[in-house]
Amino acid sequence: MYITTTIPYVNARPHLGFALELVQGDVLARHHRGRGEPVRFQTGTDDNSLKNVLAAEAEGVPVRELVDRNAAAFEALRDPLDLSFDSFIRTSRHPGHRAGVEAIWAAVRHDLYRRRYEGLYCVGCEQFYTEGPCQEGHEAPLQRVAEENWFFRLSRYQDVLLDLVKSGGLRIEPAARRNEVVAFVEAGLADISISRSAERARGWGIPVPGDPDQVVYVWWDALANYVTALEGDDYRRWWVEEPRRTHLMGKGVIRFHAVYWPAMLLSAGLPLPHAIFVHDYLTVDGRKISKSAGDAVDPARLVAAYGVDAVRWWLLRETPRVGDVDFTEDRLVARADEDLANGIGNLVNRVVTMVHRFRGGVVPDAAPEPLPACLQAPRLVHEALEDFDFRRAAAAVWAIVEEANRYVETNRPWRQDEAGRAVSLATLVHACRELAVQLEPFLPTAAARVGAAVPGPVTGPVTGPVTGPAGAGVAGARLPRPEPLFARLGR
Repeated sequence: MYITTTIPYVNARPHLGFALELVQGDVLARHHRGRGEPVRFQTGTDDNSLKNVLAAEAEGVPVRELVDRNAAAFEALRDPLDLSFDSFIRTSRHPGHRAGVEAIWAAVRHDLYRRRYEGLYCVGCEQFYTEGPCQEGHEAPLQRVAEENWFFRLSRYQDVLLDLVKSGGLRIEPAARRNEVVAFVEAGLADISISRSAERARGWGIPVPGDPDQVVYVWWDALANYVTALEGDDYRRWWVEEPRRTHLMGKGVIRFHAVYWPAMLLSAGLPLPHAIFVHDYLTVDGRKISKSAGDAVDPARLVAAYGVDAVRWWLLRETPRVGDVDFTEDRLVARADEDLANGIGNLVNRVVTMVHRFRGGVVPDAAPEPLPACLQAPRLVHEALEDFDFRRAAAAVWAIVEEANRYVETNRPWRQDEAGRAVSLATLVHACRELAVQLEPFLPTAAARVGAAVPGPVTGPVTGPVTGPAGAGVAGARLPRPEPLFARLGR
């Protein structure tokens, strides 16, 4: 599976809205790797935007300095967010990107022409509008721009794009976004401008091949990263032979990915993506989080304050498949305390404590009872992630915690005889081991701590017996002494 995120502008440091996309991509990558499938997870930054140029001018620093500094901040999210991406492309630094953009330009040359154009341009969106206001709500006024640009014959691909989207040949999820694309295409596709004057771009960007007075439109440049980052054998392996090419993105850029990008590929005679998943927005006080709006939430700061498990879990448990969700730190703390400290942490600590109290820390050699949540979680998690429903997938993992806690209260091992207690404790240890495996794509460091508390063989999601995160163990082995897995964050 080839998984990509969008590549954001680097006019400012990263915010929590993009962290959501990174974490979603990471969950998919870890889940499919856990199933034994080959995975490439790719992210990066869009360095060649006019927004980056204007931000550097406003700050009074060279564009290269600002771009390098902010791009480094995006790449540095790997450690605090526990990300497992395989590659990170920077469009101004990647050695093969410019050549790849030029090759695509040459491949679609039959669909290009040059003409004068006048329209309303939004720097925030980096696109033209026929009339205002900006659809994304950027506050800066639209600029009237008149210049001669290169155009792409998007109109030529209207019928084939409509067939692809309606038939599912290009899968767009959720359905509301697919319908949005269908309506947009059915309304009629006009040819699009795909270059800007080098003067207006301040000379920043990739020059149009054979026309140095123009630079390639930043979106045309940026979309190409999904293939330009794949060099040599990697291109054939991940874009030609790989049947599952999956793009993750926010709803504000669906037109570029679900209309312009496939049309580019069709024109160039290249394979199309398999699936496009569109998430809605994180908001603060009902407004979309934005790097430039003054309401950005720094994910690295959140992790430093509350820990990676709390941040990842909030993003996955609270964000619906459809609809925006409002973020506050109070909500993050409440969710972490309820689910992590009082839920997972308390369950594991309780089970390990009982094994030490009643069995001297030795796991009973008894057949565990089958808990439905443990049996169902592998299937339910997989089905939810196939639908790109991360909240439903996290809920299937959480169901193990809920059922195991109910099992404790129903069976009360402290009141059972030795035989009954052995079965109950074996069942609970097994549930905690299964929890560790199912939790790993969502909270890899927390899963490792759970696995370390109850090491031993468990049933994996598909492939049968696997080893828990902490290593091999057998019934009859001694568990470590119980230790708190999560600190309470609330005061």
